[in-house]
Amino acid sequence: MNFTVSSSQLSSRLQVISRVLNSKNPVYILDCILFELQGNTLTLTASDPDNTFNTSFEVVECSEDFTFAISAKILIDSLKEISEQPVRFEVNKDTLEVTIYYLNGKYSLVAHNGDEYPAPAVLGENAVKISAGASVLSGGISRSLFASAADDDVRRMMSGIYFDFTPECITLVASDGHKLVRFRDYSVEGAEKSAFILPKKPATLLKNILGKDEQEEVSIEFDGRFVIFVLGEYKLVSRLYDGRYPNYNSVIPQNNPHKLTVDRAAFISALRRVAIFSSQASLIKLHLENNKIVISAQDTDFSTSAEENITCNYEGASMNIGFRASFLIDILSNMPGQDAIIELADPSRAGVIVPADQEEKQELLMLLMPMMLTE
Repeated sequence: MNFTVSSSQLSSRLQVISRVLNSKNPVYILDCILFELQGNTLTLTASDPDNTFNTSFEVVECSEDFTFAISAKILIDSLKEISEQPVRFEVNKDTLEVTIYYLNGKYSLVAHNGDEYPAPAVLGENAVKISAGASVLSGGISRSLFASAADDDVRRMMSGIYFDFTPECITLVASDGHKLVRFRDYSVEGAEKSAFILPKKPATLLKNILGKDEQEEVSIEFDGRFVIFVLGEYKLVSRLYDGRYPNYNSVIPQNNPHKLTVDRAAFISALRRVAIFSSQASLIKLHLENNKIVISAQDTDFSTSAEENITCNYEGASMNIGFRASFLIDILSNMPGQDAIIELADPSRAGVIVPADQEEKQELLMLLMPMMLTE
């Protein structure tokens, strides 16, 4: 069995799907890439115990259909050293010996039986199917992924992104208990109310292949166990988290009479400068009064401190409130637009942060819990 393929095309596709592979796997076959040849179509598949990532494209001079698996590391590392050129695979179906011919040489290795590779997940009859723009998903995941909790067993559901579909819109939510992001897009409509929690790893994989083309569509199909994303020539199948996501709307303060509008980039720069002088807790204090923010921090252990004033548009009573600097910088850095609006109720309640100019058909809201000030 033999076929010919472009070295750069094969290498680039392998680079993308191999990101799903774990450094350590329970079975050796998961260290491999599955090759499936049907006609002139080659499908490459990489998997870990919870996710399957594959891509399909055309090859030439394919002699027959066949399935085999090759060590991902050996294959990827060897192809990276070859410039763009046709490479020819010759596979002995009886011994599984593989010879890869390129312009000035050849590689020889032994493949594994493709039948040992885990079968792909199959969705149930109750699966829901929705279509969404690639740019919508890209924006939603990019804006929210940073706010998800670290991977641990205690808050397992919080370490993913919550996809909430209604007849009116799609909502993506991520939270670690300190910060929360809620991204809504009203151009995507669900036929019925449905939802799932996508773990962080497949969310990151999806983010890496999503483009900014507003015309490009992503097919999303899911049941209670798995979700399948199809984008062009890529397909990602992921196991979903079980359980119910917390009621995210209930933690968002509704009455916030104190409101400030500030230049986002200038605020981030000032926060970074002042935070250098904060203690390990990264606490910074904001004093709000008379269209001015006074940003201050100190580290009593090393007798260091810093203070900086920046102008803003502030409507409300004089207030002191504390935030973790790194969290506030993360939120502002993942927000679009020139100006950010921060809405506050009092120093003990979460601050609601939104862009001054929302993008068309979108609504982005971020929330940050305050830190207690000692004075």
